[in-house]
Amino acid sequence: MFRKLSIHEMGRLSPEEFKNQKKIPLICVLEDIRSHHNTGSVFRTCDAFACEAVYLCGITGTPPHRDIHKTALGATETVNWKYYKNAVDAVTELKNSGYKIVLLEIAEGSTLLDDFVVNPDDKIALVLGNEVNGITDILFELADDCIEIPQYGTKHSLNVSVSAGIAVWTLSKKFRG
Repeated sequence: MFRKLSIHEMGRLSPEEFKNQKKIPLICVLEDIRSHHNTGSVFRTCDAFACEAVYLCGITGTPPHRDIHKTALGATETVNWKYYKNAVDAVTELKNSGYKIVLLEIAEGSTLLDDFVVNPDDKIALVLGNEVNGITDILFELADDCIEIPQYGTKHSLNVSVSAGIAVWTLSKKFRG
C-alpha cells in the first residue's frame, strides 16, 4: 500500500540548513537562456541535488523575477548565484579556480553522459546554452569536455531545463559514488 507523504513527513531541510549543508562541487552556467521558466527550473534542480551555485550569463534573467520565481519555488533564495555580462568571463573565472569546464551539447567528439567519469576531487562547471543556438563557439575553446545526453527519437534536442535535470541528477550520482 502506498500513501503520499505530507510536506512535514518528507524531512526537507530549512533554507538555513540547506545553506549550511555540504554541496556537490557542481556549478551550472546558463549562457543566454531566453526563458525565465527554464532559469527557474534550473534553480529548482540545483536545490534538489544540492549544487554549489548557478551562474547566469548574458541575456539570462536574474532574480527577483516573477517568472523565475514561478518555477524556482524559492530556490533562488537557497541556491547561490552570480550574474556575468558574458559567459566567457564566468567560464574563465571558473577555469582559473580549478573547475573542469564541461559543455552539455550535441557535438563532434562529445562523451555520452553515462560514460562521463567524475573523479573524487573534480569540481565541474556545467555549461548550458541558449534554447535555439546552443553554446557559443568561443566556449568550446575553453572547454575541458563536452557531454551529450543520448537520445533515441526523432527530435535532436531536449528542453534546456529538462537537459539540466537529467545531467545534474546523473552528475550528482557520480559525485556521491
